[in-house]
Amino acid sequence: MIQGHQTWVFESKPVIIASAAVGGPFEGNGALANDFDKLHQDTWLGQGSYEKAEKKLLEEACEIAIRKGGSKKEDVQFFLSGDLMNQIISSSFAARTLGAPFLGLFGACSSSMESLSLAALIADNKFGDNLIAAASSHNSAAEKQFRYPTEYGGQKPPTAQWTVTGAGAALVRQQGEGPKVTAATIGRVVDMGISDPFNMGGAMAPAAVDTIEAHFRDLNRETDYYDIIATGDLGSVGHQIAADLLKKHNIKMDKQRFTDCGILIYKKEQPALAGGSGCGCSATVTYGHFLNRMRKGELKKILIVATGVLMSPISYQQKESMPCIAHAVSIEM
Repeated sequence: MIQGHQTWVFESKPVIIASAAVGGPFEGNGALANDFDKLHQDTWLGQGSYEKAEKKLLEEACEIAIRKGGSKKEDVQFFLSGDLMNQIISSSFAARTLGAPFLGLFGACSSSMESLSLAALIADNKFGDNLIAAASSHNSAAEKQFRYPTEYGGQKPPTAQWTVTGAGAALVRQQGEGPKVTAATIGRVVDMGISDPFNMGGAMAPAAVDTIEAHFRDLNRETDYYDIIATGDLGSVGHQIAADLLKKHNIKMDKQRFTDCGILIYKKEQPALAGGSGCGCSATVTYGHFLNRMRKGELKKILIVATGVLMSPISYQQKESMPCIAHAVSIEM
């Protein structure tokens, strides 16, 4: 049911039966390496292009989640996924392999929680069962499409972020044992006029704050309801901006409770500049690290606020600003 202006409350509390995270070599050297189900030592993954490598990451994450959930590919009723490539080809081509009815989504880096929100909505209304919600990104593929090919070796400012090479997938069912999806707040598009593609965190921070504010207003909750409130990929720059905006909006946020997937995924000594980004950032950290902690009993309630910049190479070339969005999903054990 709808509660407030933009929050869905899932009365049946659909369950994340299983989840999986697959990453590349940079992620394998990161702070959360132990939370990945599979790590590759080669960014090419034995494929002929970076785009094909990203498709393989996504296929593997889906296959692992399905296997961990005790299912088969033919049991999947709907596959919901998004990525950063033109026409979401990573998700579309992975859907070709998976063979399940497919709903392709583009929320940029917010796609992980967009797909989980919709999967929970479908399960809660009994329109489907055994759903896969997923998202992926690849550092070199994203660099080639949105910035410069890696061979160019261009310098980046400290505000820039490192696109995660990874994919995350969750197997969602109407009933079962595991973390439950209890609510989702669907974000609005917020555009502060920023057009610098090397300052994604700063651009996305206001959208994250707008959705966080809506979530707690709609549900009439205090921030201490959750053990963790994690934005998707604001990085160190955007995370600080978000914290300042929340304080300005009189939303009390404990520093120990408020974190960011893009900050957590890499070690400080890694050259990730302001932190991680990409659809695979919130997907791998949530479906790997956070859900692992929930299953161990370390966390009971988490709010994941995945953030995304809704731009394209064409909009950038036409000197458009960067409209942003954030979707928040409440997961409880």
